Amino acid sequence: MRNLASVAIVLAALSLAGYGFSVDDPQQATVAMQSMTVAQLEKAGDNCRAQKDYEQAIKYFKEALQRESKNTGLYNKLGLAELSSGDYVAARSDFTKATKYDRRFPDAWNNLGAVDYLQKNYGAAAKYFRKAIALEETRAAFHVNLGVTSFNQHQLERAMQEYTRALELDPEVLLHSSSAGVAARVTTREERAKLDYMIARIYARMGDVENCLECLKKAKENGFADLKNVYKQDEFLRLRQDPRLAEIVPPPPVK
Repeated sequence: MRNLASVAIVLAALSLAGYGFSVDDPQQATVAMQSMTVAQLEKAGDNCRAQKDYEQAIKYFKEALQRESKNTGLYNKLGLAELSSGDYVAARSDFTKATKYDRRFPDAWNNLGAVDYLQKNYGAAAKYFRKAIALEETRAAFHVNLGVTSFNQHQLERAMQEYTRALELDPEVLLHSSSAGVAARVTTREERAKLDYMIARIYARMGDVENCLECLKKAKENGFADLKNVYKQDEFLRLRQDPRLAEIVPPPPVK
């Protein structure tokens, strides 16, 4: 199980071979960009972003926006490249422009939430993630985003509700990796352990024994102090019959 606490900025990177120019020859690159269509510029920007060449991706998207100044998708992709390069101010500006030209574009609202999340403005982030969910409730990644934000606000029940809904929509959402993703900042080992345990509880409620045990192992590795709660909390009742649980958490002595 990989990266359980991911904030997914959901816009798949499109790959395109054949577009891209050496940064050692900026004049050639500029002339070439001017001869490209908007669609070609967008695909070239996607390709650069997939290769993590964010500086060049930004140039392609900006050139495309010179031709189509109200293209919401281009503003969103530009914002993603800027966010990945660490320019939060520019990213926020371009995601905001995307929402200005299309108030019902959920990805841009989600990505505004990611900007605030990465700056630890959790209240503002939650507001944007809820807006994205209101526009497209069936996007599992949006629920993960709100879930990890709620976790950082110490709203554990709300976090569990959002993670549960995400897994109902996509049972593999916590396993997905994306080149467009931004890793959540669970800043301490203790917090990571708490998150692993919380997700174990969700898997237990859903009857997913394998993933539950995997999360419990991670919680133990990260030093979760209250693992013996598995023998107290109702979610783990059925799991107590599995001998693998005792290997992770020894049962309390019989009185």
